[in-house]
Amino acid sequence: MAQKPSIPKGTRDFNAEEVAKRSYIMETIKAQFQIFGFQPIETPSFENSETLMGKYGDEGDRLIFKILNSGNFFYDKKNKIEIPTSIENLQSLSAEDVTTEQRIELNQFTSQISEKALRYDLTVPFARYVVQHQNDIEFPFKRYQMQPVWRADRPQKGRFREFYQCDADVVGSKSLFQEVEFVQLYDAVFSALKLEGVTIKINNRKILSGIAEVIGAQDKLIDFTVALDKLDKIGEEKVKEEMRGKGISEDGITKLQPLFTLKGDFSDQIESLKSILSTSEIGLKGIEELEFINTAISNLKLKTATLQLDVTLARGLNYYTGAIFEVSAPEGVKMGSIGGGGRYDDLTSIFGKPDTSGVGISFGLDRIYLVLEELNLFPSTIAESTKVLFINFGDKEALFSLGAVTKLRQANVKAELFPDAAVSGKQMKKQMNYANRRNIPFVVIMGEEELKSEVFTLKNMVSGEQQKLEFNALLNVLK
Repeated sequence: MAQKPSIPKGTRDFNAEEVAKRSYIMETIKAQFQIFGFQPIETPSFENSETLMGKYGDEGDRLIFKILNSGNFFYDKKNKIEIPTSIENLQSLSAEDVTTEQRIELNQFTSQISEKALRYDLTVPFARYVVQHQNDIEFPFKRYQMQPVWRADRPQKGRFREFYQCDADVVGSKSLFQEVEFVQLYDAVFSALKLEGVTIKINNRKILSGIAEVIGAQDKLIDFTVALDKLDKIGEEKVKEEMRGKGISEDGITKLQPLFTLKGDFSDQIESLKSILSTSEIGLKGIEELEFINTAISNLKLKTATLQLDVTLARGLNYYTGAIFEVSAPEGVKMGSIGGGGRYDDLTSIFGKPDTSGVGISFGLDRIYLVLEELNLFPSTIAESTKVLFINFGDKEALFSLGAVTKLRQANVKAELFPDAAVSGKQMKKQMNYANRRNIPFVVIMGEEELKSEVFTLKNMVSGEQQKLEFNALLNVLK
């Protein structure tokens, strides 16, 4: 018996309606990207492993899909590649139980059997692109990119192993007006999608560095920020427990307490931070940058979104150095972030081009889709494909109908001829049912009588109303 076909967990098939809705979101985002002056690029779906590995922290590296080199490596006597005994049973261990020595050995073994990897995001490949094509780029360079990415994550609602990212980045400028424009861009996109009430959360990596400095955990900045970033997912006590596990002192965790209870509007929180970070130069610099962005946005105003300071926002990625963004769906919608990004001052240095500052944001297409679906915000006409279906009564009628279909298509009316002839009333009903199932709003009946008089019987499939029309009148109704 043939095995029932399936697809990998965390991936999806999309039907015609779903593709239409996804295209609506992407075209809306793309239109705003272009209005804001961003240019499109594309990069390969997979990169050399060294391009990706080590750029996202330990947690990110574990989620990168590796591509196995061609060949049967486990029995390759010529290359003498064998699985080290110390890592044979790693699959049965949790990530926390894997030792540093085992991880190093695993990475060395992986590099022998896998030289390529599916891209984890669009930002690191973009940094590689900038360095590789720097002689052909005008800086500051504003690019947008809309392509799929892959992560070996645990699938759940709103989280997939294959998904699209819609990114916009600027490299070659340290001006904070870029951050201001990205806040405006978020607002413009979600306003165009009629998605009101989103919250654009903002923080600054310099503030996180300052906090780490104040609590004496500068050497554990990554551990500290990764744990802090989980506050809204696992709660305060679990975050503290994770920090203890990473070696952050009890005294340092006690000093963090004001962060967990920080309240008030943007300005109030800024004033509280100034007090907490009064001894940290880098922390105060982060506060200064946030104040600049908030003041500019307050003057320029947003259409529908709200800018909110969130000092626990870390996003857990190594390459952010300044502002950090994360967008939340409207209140009442249970969904993770639907967008995020930030400033990265030295990302391109890993590819040999130092001192090239950049800042970028990303839109979570799949999560935005789920939010629009839940709130019923997709346009009612979005799933419409064919406008009119011509019923097929036989070769002569079909040929005449196909001439009319051709003219309608030339006038940008979506029209079809049913391919098989209806030689009985039952088969004609089948064609009518086909139109109903596909939500085609009109059908044209072109029988022997209509053929003789060269008129078309147009039926409205919603109201049931029928009218006989010459071609020009038919075209006017359908347009």
